[in-house]
Amino acid sequence: MTIKATPPMVTTLPNGLRVVTDSIPHVETVTCGLWVDVGARHEPANINGISHVLEHMAFKGTTRRSALQIAEEIEAVGGYLNAYTSREATAYHSRILKDNLPLAIDILADILQNSTFDATEFAREQSVIIQEIGQTFDTPDDIVFDYFQETCFPNQPMGRAILGTAEIVRSLTPMQVKSYMQDHYGAHQMVFAAAGKLDHQEMVDIVGEKFAHLPIDRPKEASPAVYKGGTFHQARDLEQTHVILGFEGLPFEHPDYYAASLLSTILGGGMSSRLFQEVREKRGLVYSIYTFTSSYQDSGVFGIYAGTSPHQVSELLPVVHGELDRFSKTIELSEINRAKAQLKAGLMMSLESTTARCEQLANHVLIYGRPIPPSETLKKVDAVTLDHVASLAGRLFNGPKTMTTLGPGKGI
Repeated sequence: MTIKATPPMVTTLPNGLRVVTDSIPHVETVTCGLWVDVGARHEPANINGISHVLEHMAFKGTTRRSALQIAEEIEAVGGYLNAYTSREATAYHSRILKDNLPLAIDILADILQNSTFDATEFAREQSVIIQEIGQTFDTPDDIVFDYFQETCFPNQPMGRAILGTAEIVRSLTPMQVKSYMQDHYGAHQMVFAAAGKLDHQEMVDIVGEKFAHLPIDRPKEASPAVYKGGTFHQARDLEQTHVILGFEGLPFEHPDYYAASLLSTILGGGMSSRLFQEVREKRGLVYSIYTFTSSYQDSGVFGIYAGTSPHQVSELLPVVHGELDRFSKTIELSEINRAKAQLKAGLMMSLESTTARCEQLANHVLIYGRPIPPSETLKKVDAVTLDHVASLAGRLFNGPKTMTTLGPGKGI
């Protein structure tokens, strides 16, 4: 597979902010944003969820714009503005027509340098976030992943919920959130990424001017993630029992990272995957079953999610374990080739989206310190062998397990 494209460009500003761009001449839009190398795992236990609260409050008014003006200005030109918090990063991003790129950068710079943390807006947003936490709790196939993470990494920042708890959110003050931003948001921890119809030097000039007032460096503290595993069950009156079976996974820079992606794809990455075929198509035990991998700077998880009727849990679990037990001995080259095609096609399709390309750029620079060319990724995927995947499966599936279930308890 041959890829011909102008490689991304990276410039580090005097204050340490890295600007990375990917020029796509044939589109008319640009996605841009600021990624901060700080997330939920960097929070002390007593303020768990503050990164997410900060993400919300950034949009609630600055010294130059009210919350309504922020929304009106970006939408008046048909643009889109949003943000998200993960365990290791926080992102603020916009998608806009190419001619309106300076406006998007100006708004992003404004909310990240001039937010006022108004007390009235703060109280209102606390209520909104508590509603979000309640909505997550009421969505079983969502909250079960929080329980799974906590069971994998008990009593440590990596295991805590990104949203925090309603009690902690209620207890936070505007000054605490403002101080957290001042203490953790430094230019050295940030990447400004953009993909679309743009000029790199023009981007560097605008970003350099607009983000000139960022603090230069703010140390971030994160205790090591230590996978433990174990079991957790929450009994709840539901129509389905939601099950996650998991194992210790791999960090981003582990040499087996791409082997783990292929293993996940073969086992539960699509309709042709082993679990989908055996558990759903042949036995009709579930509507949804899939595998997932989550990698972090220093750890990771490999998991299998399934939702099934309570009376079928006792049949489901042995079938899943059986597939895991026989995987290393029965994996075939055709499965490896099919999984490689899926991964490579997914990568190539993502290159057609300015948003996906922008996010890839930012994450690559945060994690690896440089943009990773698609051709390099394709070569690494192609280099994985059958024996490589089989050996990894044997190691992962024989390690400490995590079992998390939510729903009626019968059959567990």
